[in-house]
Amino acid sequence: MTPADLVLTPRGVRFLGQYWPCTLGRGGRVSDKREGDGGTPVGTHRIVGMLYRADRIARPANWAEPIGPRDLWCDISGHADYNQLVQVPIRGSRERLRRGDPLYDIVLVTDWNWPLAEAGRGSAIFLHQWRRPGFPTAGCIGFRRDHLRWIAAAIQPGSRLIVPA
Repeated sequence: MTPADLVLTPRGVRFLGQYWPCTLGRGGRVSDKREGDGGTPVGTHRIVGMLYRADRIARPANWAEPIGPRDLWCDISGHADYNQLVQVPIRGSRERLRRGDPLYDIVLVTDWNWPLAEAGRGSAIFLHQWRRPGFPTAGCIGFRRDHLRWIAAAIQPGSRLIVPA
């Protein structure tokens, strides 16, 4: 492990020598991740992308990409675009990235079940803003808004997220 790794600990996520309070999925940490289980997958995951709402906030890092009004994340297990960024129209289940609330104003995308997604193994494992302290996510890791902005400005593509069992 290095200081540049995001490491989940009992105190929160450790990153660059600081601890950041966070929330996990309603299903807790899971070793056998499945679509819809609400679990945060155990393992070492790379940060492979950063998305942000350019209509709401300044670009958090030079490698961040703006979220467009048609952007979705496909969570249709077995679909050719499962666990990929897609645009409308798409039939079936999908995660709207341009939300009315601020949860996805910054999204750090992990390589969980990506780029070659296995059907049913789970999709859209992101680092994003939490609703409030202690309120679980659907499987992602949530942070306080100002903490997420700090992390997003400091993190690099390929950084590791380590979620121990």
